[in-house]
Amino acid sequence: MKTIDELLTEGVAGRRVFVRADLNVPLDGTTITDDGRIRAVVPTVAKLAEAGARVVVASHLGRPKGAPDPAFSLAPAAARLGELLGADVAFATDTVGDSARATVAGLTDGQVAVIENLRFNAGETSKDDAERGAFADRLAELADVYVGDGFGAVHRKHASVFDLPARLPHYAGYLIATEVGVLKKLTTDVQRPYAVVLGGAKVSDKLGVIDHLLERADRILIGGGMVFTFLAAQGHEVGSSLLQEDQIPVVKEYIERAKERGVEFVLPVDVLVAGEFPDMKTKAPANPVTVAADAIPAGQMGLDIGPESRKLYASKLADTATVFWNGPMGVFEHPDYAEGTRAVAQALIDSPAFTVVGGGDSAAAVRILGFDENAFGHISTGGGASLEYLEGKTLPGLAALED
Repeated sequence: MKTIDELLTEGVAGRRVFVRADLNVPLDGTTITDDGRIRAVVPTVAKLAEAGARVVVASHLGRPKGAPDPAFSLAPAAARLGELLGADVAFATDTVGDSARATVAGLTDGQVAVIENLRFNAGETSKDDAERGAFADRLAELADVYVGDGFGAVHRKHASVFDLPARLPHYAGYLIATEVGVLKKLTTDVQRPYAVVLGGAKVSDKLGVIDHLLERADRILIGGGMVFTFLAAQGHEVGSSLLQEDQIPVVKEYIERAKERGVEFVLPVDVLVAGEFPDMKTKAPANPVTVAADAIPAGQMGLDIGPESRKLYASKLADTATVFWNGPMGVFEHPDYAEGTRAVAQALIDSPAFTVVGGGDSAAAVRILGFDENAFGHISTGGGASLEYLEGKTLPGLAALED
């Protein structure tokens, strides 16, 4: 795939460059609570603007139902992008309508505009090729060149990700080039020992990547809500913990395959439990109790890995050469259940390994818990995209950038 450096060599002064970014940031009303994804696209946008391009930035935010919804406006993201660039950023109040056309037409060399949430138009996410293509045709009228730099969306077959590159000369931005380079280190010529840490709520969300990694990883450490399906598969009582009973047969199969292939599955030896889910609004003390992972009392739910498990996981990461982490170890947003996730993050920092934080809640946890992002080898901007890449799937947005 061609990169932005090749585009810059060709020259972009006076050309309208459409940058498909990922500005899908969490909002509390109109306040951005984590601007990591905006900061990630700044190098691409800044370089294009410095070279005299007329930059048109586009993204989705949230899941509006194909129509304008003020709760999902990109206006706060556009304002934050301007702050990070140190320059005014124009904002169009629609995607391909009068405002978008006028805003883009008003750009001069080196200026940047953001158009409104792409998902305000049903054509963006349509499964109908014609409807999606029609929207891509209208987006193409706004630009001369396409730069794909929204890694968090490349696993989606959406108009701005998949169809639009086919209509314009297309290049990969700095973020996508970096993300792909990192993921190749996790899939080809991997430095060993190679450990993968998987957490999050549902085991069903991670089955594909576990299946693929059983052929590649040396150790797989499991935490989060998904761990209780593994414990149940081993015949243990899990109380009222999150459990996907329908996935137990698959998990049993994976445990057996791991044994056959010499892949070490690491499960917690103790967990923090409580009788109910913590109050996430007040963050009131939850007073959890530590119990053995194979002795969770009836009526109690596991909400984090325990202190012995933290030590165990740290020891399993200490001698690694490559680590990929996706998913928290517990309900890290509550202080009483953050220590498992904190311990894994610290173990990655302490390890000599090349460490990759796989986006999503893991990346959010790094920031919320106050870790220095530069202490990790790489923090991905796309949790879902990273997992699908590691599953061996073809990602539509990357395929569209290939020639």
